[in-house]
Amino acid sequence: MVSDQSKQHFRQALSLLSAAVNIITTDGPHGRFGLTASAVCSVTDTPPTLLVCINRNSSIHEALLGNRALCVNILTGDLEGVARQFAGMTDLPPAERFADQDWRTGSSGLPVLNDALASLEGNIVDIKEVGSHSVLFVEINQIQVREEGESLIYFGRNFHRLGRPAAVNVQTSAS
Repeated sequence: MVSDQSKQHFRQALSLLSAAVNIITTDGPHGRFGLTASAVCSVTDTPPTLLVCINRNSSIHEALLGNRALCVNILTGDLEGVARQFAGMTDLPPAERFADQDWRTGSSGLPVLNDALASLEGNIVDIKEVGSHSVLFVEINQIQVREEGESLIYFGRNFHRLGRPAAVNVQTSAS
């Protein structure tokens, strides 16, 4: 059994793992919800699949499992306020969080943030329960990418902007 001190030590260590900030959205018969999350990563590109970790106690959990679809909206650096709203860091009630931004309905019927750096819509194809979280495997069927904008990352328990690197010309030589 892990002690509370070990849990805190683990959390402190993981606060040093930089991660992109995303708004995970869903809509369907089980409701429309959104949540800020950084526990998102690529699994494979054939077929395009993401892994998304969601706390089973979060308000979006049951809707995700019921709707079986979600959109990962990767946030730009200027959307920290939106990240805070969907993380519950403001006084804005959950029902009003979608009102302050420019959302559209994606091809899968999911809320897509027009100002996102990238949006990936997909269907949940597998779920694993690990500790307090559900690990969702999401097969992506729709992708939209912006060509400009900074990224919003979470590091050291704070939001930070990360600019795009300057274009690099890589020359390859034939052998």
